[in-house]
Amino acid sequence: MSARIAVVWNPSKTEKDVLADALAEVQEKAGTVGDAEVSWFETTVDDPGQGATTQALAAGADLILVAGGDGTVRAVAEALADAKADADLGVVPLGTGNLLARNLGIPINDVPAAVERALSGDALPVDVGWVDVELENGRERHAFVVMIGFGIDAHMIAETNEDLKARAGWLAYVESLGRALTASDIVPFHLTADDLPGRDEEGHTLLIANCGTLQGGLTLMPDADPSDGELDYLLLSAEGLGEWLGTLKTMVWDNGLGRVIGNKDDATNSEAVTHGRARRIRVTLPDPREFEIDGEGIGKTGEFEVTLQPGAIRVR
Repeated sequence: MSARIAVVWNPSKTEKDVLADALAEVQEKAGTVGDAEVSWFETTVDDPGQGATTQALAAGADLILVAGGDGTVRAVAEALADAKADADLGVVPLGTGNLLARNLGIPINDVPAAVERALSGDALPVDVGWVDVELENGRERHAFVVMIGFGIDAHMIAETNEDLKARAGWLAYVESLGRALTASDIVPFHLTADDLPGRDEEGHTLLIANCGTLQGGLTLMPDADPSDGELDYLLLSAEGLGEWLGTLKTMVWDNGLGRVIGNKDDATNSEAVTHGRARRIRVTLPDPREFEIDGEGIGKTGEFEVTLQPGAIRVR
């Protein structure tokens, strides 16, 4: 049991009492009531979690328990990675996607179970990606723990109705898929991976990932491992029904069940599906495209560079 626990929580996702009751329940079950000092740090619109985490670290926390959606989790992870902090991270997933939790097997829709894992589970080193991205109002730097990119995914997020999302959860993204497909044209771009010569590519979607699983259990990048010190990337360029059917076969069968049955080591590529791995990636586009970070749209970009901080955080 950690001696000093800091709870960084998003009040738009839950009430403090819900978290306090779950924490008390887990401590009582383990017979550790009163063994830990617990402090509370609420996120705000102006501070989605970085500032609250910095305060928690200054107070001496050795476990940061983050309760919120993907944006809150990313903000807390960013602060921990930026500070190279010794504190562990526990996740209580309360959002629509809960992407990091899905990839790490953290209980979803069960607050006491997530709290129990955070208090008693083993810490896993997790890489953190950093993206320097050129946006309309200037250059920004953000951390990510799941994936970033442009194309269908980013357009789908930008097109999603927030009211429907609040009512239907991740299924709201399905409603916006048709508009995202229409908006995602094949575009040329320049890609440089690590120290290799840059090359011209074209496609409608490029995703760069630390983790490979999305909502609904869809695994886009089966080789993505959040602790392997590398990033995986996926380029999609399917056009027309035939190519889309081939893409679905490649992703669902060749790189899914068929790969398990055939005991293949490497992901299958095709004319419309390309996989790669790197620690540093730079992309330039002729025109700005919608861009997303861990399931959140941040605007349009025509240029970004991605680097990796291996083992930057420890997640229980």
